[in-house]
Amino acid sequence: MATIELLISTLSGWIWGPPMLALLVGTGLYLTVILRGMQFRALPHALRLIWHKEQGTEGDISHFAALMTALAATVGIGNIVGVATAISLGGPGAVFWMWMTGLVGMATKYAEAVLAVKYREKGEYGMRGGPMYYLAKGAGLPKLAWLFALFTALATFGIGNMTQANAVATIFQSTFNIEPWLTGTVLMLLTGLVILGGIKSIGRFTSLLVPFMIIGYVGASLLVLALNVGEIPHALYLIFYHAFSPSAAMGGFTGATVAAAMRFGVARGVFSNESGLGSAPIAAAAARTKDPVKQALVSMTQTFIDTLVVCSMTALVILTSHPWLQGVAPGQLTSASFGETLGWAGIVIVAVATALFAYSTLIGWNYYGEKAIEYLAGPRAIAPYRVVFVCVVIIGAMMKLEFVWNFSDLMNGMMAIPNIIGLLLLSQVIKTETDRYFRG
Repeated sequence: MATIELLISTLSGWIWGPPMLALLVGTGLYLTVILRGMQFRALPHALRLIWHKEQGTEGDISHFAALMTALAATVGIGNIVGVATAISLGGPGAVFWMWMTGLVGMATKYAEAVLAVKYREKGEYGMRGGPMYYLAKGAGLPKLAWLFALFTALATFGIGNMTQANAVATIFQSTFNIEPWLTGTVLMLLTGLVILGGIKSIGRFTSLLVPFMIIGYVGASLLVLALNVGEIPHALYLIFYHAFSPSAAMGGFTGATVAAAMRFGVARGVFSNESGLGSAPIAAAAARTKDPVKQALVSMTQTFIDTLVVCSMTALVILTSHPWLQGVAPGQLTSASFGETLGWAGIVIVAVATALFAYSTLIGWNYYGEKAIEYLAGPRAIAPYRVVFVCVVIIGAMMKLEFVWNFSDLMNGMMAIPNIIGLLLLSQVIKTETDRYFRG
């Protein structure tokens, strides 16, 4: 077992090294160029489309519900712990590179959704689409489509299930002294209540939960920043200055090179918004729409909200406080930063936010796994999959997860490879659809 763990850890480290990060960001840059910076000029229009409803069109859920389902999966513990890790290891400059990753990632997310809606099809359990369908039907690569579905199904039980359940159980034990088995049991029951009803149930639930948890977290962050308003200019200075200059050792912070700032900023940005992994377009394919570009524009706002809003709030709270200079571990850094200004209430806010973010990720990733399993084994496999997914939640809450994290990272990386191939091969299809929409 130790040999397998070492192998998985090594492969995970290799696949998420500089070549993969360069491939993901490079694809985003390429799409940004051929789409003529569409994510910048069309963002106001995209934000308005979130509330647009199309009647009499194919699809299972509204634009808004599809966006909330995708946000449920991406706004997770990476927005809290991932940002803290980037700053701890890469310094304040990592935030700048995280922003740049988010900006080019918007083009990638847009492209994924265009293809997901264009090549989707109607199945026994509603619309089905995503990279496996545009790889098979659009790019003519059914074997790569099958591999993508396999990697997605495997990743679901790791990053989309056990790691999230464990994060909730861990923080509830440390903050409220609640036993992991109890947290796991409650989480298992709550997950089952939502996912057993399928995408319409998931869409209704995430449409209520996700806006509440994002607005609540951003509101709490703005309160901290309002109380520390005099520190914000210096925090912004640190972000922009250290994006291009090494961060000197200060207090308990050991310092970081520009290369480290780029590496950890890009890595955390990619992990946070999942642009290029191919997960979010699975939810986009369920939207009620007759135009692929409309849902793609809505999907693009997911990366904007996740990275440029939620992650930025975490980063600014950390950099306007002092724990990051005191050697506080990344896992406790966000909590300590909120706690410095708001006291015990700040610690509770982060604990509750972590629980809600992780729980929403469980719900969103379950749907991704459903569609992957349906592609691999047919509609009859969905019901057994849901039961297994729910049961695995309590296992994740009670086990140590270093191996599961490494395995999940590896599967996520393996998802990205066929998805990026599909995006590049079908880039002219994306451009043609975009030109048609904006000419009209």
